[in-house]
Order: sequence, then structure tokens, then C-alpha cells
Amino acid sequence: MDLHVTLIFIGLMAVLQVPATFFVGIRRVKTGVMIADGGDQTLLRRIRAHANYTETVPITLLAMAAADFAGAGDMMLWIGGCSLLLGRVVHYFTLALTDGTSLFRAAGMLLTFAAMLMFGGYALWTNM
Repeated sequence: MDLHVTLIFIGLMAVLQVPATFFVGIRRVKTGVMIADGGDQTLLRRIRAHANYTETVPITLLAMAAADFAGAGDMMLWIGGCSLLLGRVVHYFTLALTDGTSLFRAAGMLLTFAAMLMFGGYALWTNM
């Protein structure tokens, strides 16, 4: 175990957080709304897309690191990491750039949950 795969995904997910935060800020400047969403639906969607990313990514990366420490193989880490990455990108863009009702948004959440459950379950299973 050397955490190299996990560290790649931690880095990728951290870098992806920056544009998500930036797009909220850009919309705030454009609308002049500095607190909450001011009733602006685009700002609200961007806030929620950013918040959902922030709510799900850290716990999934912690579970990934736990699974890695528990002995998960590189293949599992790559599959789960790619599932998380794809899930978050699809969910973010579907929510931030559309009305959020697309099946792609649900698919993004399912990919995220798959990674979260796989990593968390592996860490639990191997340490019981």
C-alpha cells in the first residue's frame, strides 16, 4: 500500500473544486447577490452543485483512503475513483448548467454512491 492511486484522485477532486467555487463567485458578482441566492435560479443551481460536490467528495475520498489502508487493490481503487470522478462531473454539470431534472444527474449520484459504498464497505468488511 503506497496510496498512489488514492492520492491521484484526491488531487483531481481538489483541483475540480476550484472551478465549482469560481463559477458561484462569478455569478455572485454578475448578480450582485453576496448572501444566499437572491432568488436567482442560476445562482441557486450553482450553489447546490458546489455544495453537493463538497458534501459527497470528502467522505468518499476518506473512505477510499480507508479502503486503501485496508488493502484494496489498485484495480478497485481505479474503478471506484473513476466512478467518483465521472459521477461528480456529470452531476455537477447537469445541475449547474441545466434545470437539474435530467437522468444524467441521477446517474452522477449513482456513480458517486457506488464509489462511496464500495470503499466504505470494503474498509468495514476487511476490519470486522
